[in-house]
Amino acid sequence: MSGRKVLCASTGLLDHGGRDGRPILLLHGLMGRGRTWRRQIPWLRHYGRVFTFDAAFHQGAAAVGLPGPEELSTERFVGDVAEILTWIDRGPAVLIGHSMGGLHAWCTAAAYPELVAALVVEDMAPDFRGRTTGTWQPWFASWPERFAGESEAQVLFGPVAGRYFYEAFDDGRLHGRIDVWSRLAEEWGGRDFWAPWEAVQAPSLLLEAEYSVTPPGQMAQMARRNPRAQYLRVPGAGHLIHDDAPAVYRGAVEAFVSRT
Repeated sequence: MSGRKVLCASTGLLDHGGRDGRPILLLHGLMGRGRTWRRQIPWLRHYGRVFTFDAAFHQGAAAVGLPGPEELSTERFVGDVAEILTWIDRGPAVLIGHSMGGLHAWCTAAAYPELVAALVVEDMAPDFRGRTTGTWQPWFASWPERFAGESEAQVLFGPVAGRYFYEAFDDGRLHGRIDVWSRLAEEWGGRDFWAPWEAVQAPSLLLEAEYSVTPPGQMAQMARRNPRAQYLRVPGAGHLIHDDAPAVYRGAVEAFVSRT
């Protein structure tokens, strides 16, 4: 990613350059990191100035303390996004979010409409109530303290997710704490986010994987409940659509951002 400029070392906020005009801020998913967008950044530069950052509690294990409940709320992350957009100060931005990042994107658009020009939401829905991370714990317990290389990560996670997670890790080590990540996801099992979604005024593109992690039918319902949204289901793709079906993802996003 040549030409990138570090704007804030503590959050990993990077300016990757691009065409003059509106900013494009990429928001990663749970257990991801800003640098996992590296394959999308080159072509997104044609549509604006591209920025990435690491969300709180995804910035390296050494930087993670023991957060209280208020620090793990979606509202806290929305405040972080709004602060970054205000600091960038280049006008309303296109927010492109995967999973958790998609949730944070639409909640930011609802709370701070003046900061958001358009949204891309990838494989995230408003209502996971009743679901918990309890079934994740045995899987987490099987992870090594340090992955020896990308190939080991691919054995555990599969080829697409293994590459993605290994890119997020710090030399094979987790870049955050599993118990904190689990608590972040637990919030989604206790509340829904329909109200902020329905409040979004910016044009939105919703991308759902065929093998989605979202409750069935919810992303299509999102499009029906917000007249400025369009919806695309991507056949054959898993949760990481942007890496699992990169040509379809690129085509859909390019068509959308070129019109908005």
